[in-house]
Amino acid sequence: MTEFDPEKFEEKYVHYFAELEEAYSNAYQQLHGQYDSEVLRAIDRQVLSESEPFYEGSAEHRSATDSNGHSPREHDGEFRVELPDDPADRVGAVADHEQFEPVLETFVDRIERELERIFGFDETA
Repeated sequence: MTEFDPEKFEEKYVHYFAELEEAYSNAYQQLHGQYDSEVLRAIDRQVLSESEPFYEGSAEHRSATDSNGHSPREHDGEFRVELPDDPADRVGAVADHEQFEPVLETFVDRIERELERIFGFDETA
């Protein structure tokens, strides 16, 4: 798990490039074999390669003696992936495939969850 700093995420490609690559790669691997490979590859190369991950929220500092057993720093925000304009236009005929929309939606969801996992947001007390 990588320590997360919301302020550093504003310059994510400087501070968190490896973590971003890991999140995108893990999401791809999770979907590989579950969906049509042509659709998955087109979305990865033509849409998500131009997407932009964002963190929305702030860090809340807690006392180390928190009675709920929470770590000293909890994050109350979330990650989101912003897609480029007209994703369907970027993939050509693949956009007509019945799996295009479900794969795109699932892929984005997996990336967001991977970012949460990598930065320790999905831990439960």
